[in-house]
Amino acid sequence: MKGSAIHRSIRKDGLHLGLVPQMAAARNRSTLLTLDHDLDVLPQAGRRLTVAEIAGHVDDLAARLWAAGVRPGERIAIYKSANFDVWVLASAASRVGAVPVLLSPALDAATVGALLGRLEQPNLLTDDRKLDDLADVPLAELTRRVVTVTGRRPGTASLADLAGSPRITPVCRKFDEPAMITHTSGTTGLPKLVVHTPQTMGARLTPQWRLLSLMRRRETVAIHISFVHSRMFAAMALALFFEMPVLLMRESDPDRVADLFLANRPGFIEVLPNSLMEWERLTEDRRKPFASIKYFSTTFDAIHPRTMSRLLRSSERRGALFFQIYGQSEVGPAVGRPYFRHSAHRANGRCVGWAMPGCARIRVVSRNGRRPSETNPGFIEVAWPGLAKTYFAEQERYDTNRDDEWWRTGDVGYRTRFGCLHMFDREVDMIPGLRSALEVEDVMLGELEELTELVVVPGPNSEPIPVICTRDDQPLDLDRWRTAAARFPQLAAPIQIPQADLPRTGTLKVQRIALSHRLQGELEKRS
Repeated sequence: MKGSAIHRSIRKDGLHLGLVPQMAAARNRSTLLTLDHDLDVLPQAGRRLTVAEIAGHVDDLAARLWAAGVRPGERIAIYKSANFDVWVLASAASRVGAVPVLLSPALDAATVGALLGRLEQPNLLTDDRKLDDLADVPLAELTRRVVTVTGRRPGTASLADLAGSPRITPVCRKFDEPAMITHTSGTTGLPKLVVHTPQTMGARLTPQWRLLSLMRRRETVAIHISFVHSRMFAAMALALFFEMPVLLMRESDPDRVADLFLANRPGFIEVLPNSLMEWERLTEDRRKPFASIKYFSTTFDAIHPRTMSRLLRSSERRGALFFQIYGQSEVGPAVGRPYFRHSAHRANGRCVGWAMPGCARIRVVSRNGRRPSETNPGFIEVAWPGLAKTYFAEQERYDTNRDDEWWRTGDVGYRTRFGCLHMFDREVDMIPGLRSALEVEDVMLGELEELTELVVVPGPNSEPIPVICTRDDQPLDLDRWRTAAARFPQLAAPIQIPQADLPRTGTLKVQRIALSHRLQGELEKRS
């Protein structure tokens, strides 16, 4: 089946995770996956596997899950140490008709316990390390059964003991049935459980299907995103259907990343924005680890013009571009735009792009009865078949954000007369008297190259406080700061902290509300 035919089939019938490895192997059995770590569930599999081998492992693990008692329609929460085998295990769970629920390993035990309770007796697939973390959680009361990826514990089933179980016929969920559940970042409280269907997951492939179609030859795709994020499953399906070799990265240490890029020479990378900020210093590496990359792509958070410009200039590929996609867990990729080597440094970081033909539609709704504009930003809303179906066990909460076909993202911004969407801030992160905290961060990071992170949050009196981190935690030159910040007289004096002290989500977003509360508490103690 040709690539365009697969795309039409997926849009018609939906994306079925349990069939992705099998479909990819039917196209090209030898497509190679390279990992920078060993699989916990298959430690002998090695770090270089063909898609045919992966398909065989998924089929095998599906048989083991069936033998453990997992059945179609049941939810199976996957909460284990960060590893690509999360994708393998979720695909296996999908192959038996179960609904994988992907819980970030960054979640603490209390949060996991609360989510297991909300899931109404799910299966739990975990490992020894996480079982130790959950020692105080009443798993016997909250779960249907516990299955371990590694090790053996009383009262649990071990996948290792079920090797050789009879293979089963794949079971597919219906077009509009729950097929996968992920969760939101939890920056505003307990994470919400986002329900995806074959329809919604299939629709979300379209924007980057078109981007990958620009590639005239097969090149290695490097992926460094959370293994539990819905974007991982879209990225993997796209790469495998296009028969692209894949480099799957767990490591984020810049030196290790440089070695991996030099050894594998990717032409396309999909990476968390905050990881790219951390890797900016690699643009000064004489070995030129980014030289082979023609396409940079991010979808998770705001990416600053300085970062894009440095990365593009470090590529030696003609026509290199940085493609930024704006979206969120509930809507998937909504709008996007390319940035190019010679203009990225001049870009307006708040311009997140245009709606893509045949994909999501965007509108901006007034917050106060007046027409949305640059000086009066409104609520950003999205409509298309890629919208998540619901929040599991929180339908009313979902419905408060849904107006017929339109989903309110929680972000504020406006559209230019040319249709470009400008996103200013999350509504909950807006600071009185400041048009956009993200805009301040874009400008200041561009002016002060010694900054590695800058987050503007409200202080005890709602004053905008810049929280800064510097390279190697060197002291900030306050004179340079004052000169650069002169255009933003609303800003309070900056507070410098070690970058490691920033509270982050599983996708490395800074938890702005948590950071603000922490700072307010510390400042109030001093006063």
